[in-house]
Amino acid sequence: MNRTTVTIGLASCGIASGALPVARELERLLAGRGDVEIKRVGCIGCCYMEPLVGVVRDGRTWTYGRVDVDTLHRIIDEHLDKNVIVKDHLILTDGVEGEEKKDGSENPRMEKQVRIVLRNSGLIDPKNIDEYIARDGYRGLTKAIREMTRDEVIKEILDSGLRGRGGAGFPTGMKWRFARDAKGAEPNAKNPNGTDKYMVCNADEGDPGAFMDRSVLESDPHSVIEGMAIGAWAVGASHGVIYCRAEYPMAIEHLNIALTQARERGFLGGKILGDEDFSFDIYVKEGAGAFVCGEETALIASIEGQRGMPRPRPPFPANSGIWKKPTNINNVETWANVPWILTHGSTAFNAYGHGRSRGTKVFALAGKIKKGGLAEIPMGMSLREVIYDVAGGIENDRKFKAVQLGGPSGGCVPDSLLDTPVDYESINATGAIMGSGGMVVMDEDTCVVDVARFFLNFVQKESCGKCPFCRIGTKRMLEILERITQGKGVIEDLDNLISLAGQIRDGSLCGLGQTAPNPVLTTLKYFRDEYVAHIVDKKCPAKVCAPLIHYAVDGGRCIGCTRCTKACPVGAISGEVKKPHRIDDEVCVRCGLCRKNCPVSCISVE
Repeated sequence: MNRTTVTIGLASCGIASGALPVARELERLLAGRGDVEIKRVGCIGCCYMEPLVGVVRDGRTWTYGRVDVDTLHRIIDEHLDKNVIVKDHLILTDGVEGEEKKDGSENPRMEKQVRIVLRNSGLIDPKNIDEYIARDGYRGLTKAIREMTRDEVIKEILDSGLRGRGGAGFPTGMKWRFARDAKGAEPNAKNPNGTDKYMVCNADEGDPGAFMDRSVLESDPHSVIEGMAIGAWAVGASHGVIYCRAEYPMAIEHLNIALTQARERGFLGGKILGDEDFSFDIYVKEGAGAFVCGEETALIASIEGQRGMPRPRPPFPANSGIWKKPTNINNVETWANVPWILTHGSTAFNAYGHGRSRGTKVFALAGKIKKGGLAEIPMGMSLREVIYDVAGGIENDRKFKAVQLGGPSGGCVPDSLLDTPVDYESINATGAIMGSGGMVVMDEDTCVVDVARFFLNFVQKESCGKCPFCRIGTKRMLEILERITQGKGVIEDLDNLISLAGQIRDGSLCGLGQTAPNPVLTTLKYFRDEYVAHIVDKKCPAKVCAPLIHYAVDGGRCIGCTRCTKACPVGAISGEVKKPHRIDDEVCVRCGLCRKNCPVSCISVE
């Protein structure tokens, strides 16, 4: 009988969903069984179904979702011992939804994906370098050093069409070429421009609703390390830094384990793969969680031990970055693409894509959708396909309203633009941006004015304060939005928002300020009627903004069960048992707990 492997997903999403007790029980139940191997893996992307347990046998993989300890007992008893599929918890077979692959299967979350960055996520033990190597790990680095010149490596990246996945979409190969041509210290025969250069991985993921970088670092850290080593070879760098926010403890732990393993195997350190002139090593710098440190020059200042604030450019980091040395910065997803491109070739990579946007893009799918989690889709897929096929559609089959792309720097895209292809130019044309890959879906119960207020409040707090336009202008915009959501706005506020947005965009030094107005501008562009309703009618059409709504009890339907009274945190509800209750509007704080706890749905929002 062939040996069976049982996997358990233990990335942050799995642990948050209760995977640790399942893992402990799995190890207890299978202790001493020589025919079964237990493997702790990362996130496969189906976060909405965590905890996940996989059974790998005879070259096939069955993945079970929402596994608790009782379900685990069933999987072991039925699947492992009796070879009977536990169908009510089966979500994937060989990576495809359902028990068997069928063309046109409903909500094809996995079938429509092309997994390049996520090629190993959820399949390997991120703490085991041998499993990474077994799946072509470090093959790209070996090819680069032993078979290619530095110029050939850069050309391969240029030919692939890979653009920075951190938001701006600048061609990666061109960025490398600038750093390669910059003058560094310590030249040698193979690198006359010098080796005292830095390669940096920007893992300072701070967008609300974004978790792509965290998942990749937790699930497949060696892909990022290998990508950075390839880039260092091409550029001629000897120093590497992964700037990761301290709020990602598991990502940092897995990175440090992987770095140690890579050094032990000769993929980092001195004389990499026997090359006498190639010395490159990486260390992890923990960031303090400032959103502005995602901007390149602020990130550099933080690495140097200074306050994270942007610097004027030029000089650009490629010529004067960390300690004024030539510095190249790419984000996690960009680096993770590089080994695959070197291994499979630029033609294989740019076979996917649309227009000038080649390859794939990883998205963190969140909000009012049925299937939240990570997904990697080929560039050019429409937003409609991403939301309705990959993400499974709107939760509770409610009406779609908008999707926020690009986080606080992005914008809201309405229903009328759902057929927009996912590529840099097309998304930019809507007023949003691709960003690092956060995608927050909103349904009809979402107030877009409140969403704009939320994102502006975020960037206003995260502003480093260096630029008056950003520091003061975002505060003035936020004050206007708060007045509007309180029913105190005037119609002139809309023109003032647009005027302030232009001044902030033109007067700010870095991308945080320059893009801060985007959520406001796009919601004004596509949902102006909602702003007008808040100002003129003093109503919130989505029934979200607390000062513009009140709760009322339908006395004819109320059964006097007192559940609403017990749920109310401020004592705003009164009434006798088995008699209709009433809500004191002046005391009510509009928390909605009464409505949530009412068993007969007799409480309405007006």
